[in-house]
Amino acid sequence: MRLYLVQHGDAVTKDVDPKRPLSDSGNVDIGRLARWLQDSGVRVAQFFHSGKLRAEQTANLLAAGVAEDRSVEARAGLAPNDPPGEFLDALADVDTLVAGHMPFVSRSVSVALGLPPDQPVVEFKPGSLAGLERSTDGSWRLVLFIRPDEY
Repeated sequence: MRLYLVQHGDAVTKDVDPKRPLSDSGNVDIGRLARWLQDSGVRVAQFFHSGKLRAEQTANLLAAGVAEDRSVEARAGLAPNDPPGEFLDALADVDTLVAGHMPFVSRSVSVALGLPPDQPVVEFKPGSLAGLERSTDGSWRLVLFIRPDEY
């Protein structure tokens, strides 16, 4: 089972739009990431996002390229400061993509790898993706990390 954690793409500031949708560059970056994932043969069974517009837009753009059925779902427990342990424990055994926020995505990687949540393993920035793989014994390993300047 693989878990892909994506920090939403670059968003406009609150003074431009209080809902903070993706900026033009955020849309471009996430579109490029979707093509990179598709070209890499990635297929994902379920997509979750935090419910915030920029995360939903990120999930929808990515789902267009790699979803098995293109359904994207807002899910509680994915807010920026939510603890990741409960979410990680509840994951089904299917490839999953989460479009979320900092520090949640960074903390999720750390907790999955058995580290304290505030001990970062990778440095996210908007549009970054971490791929984790869960083995049959339940342990996780980091198998992929990519930023917008790399795809």
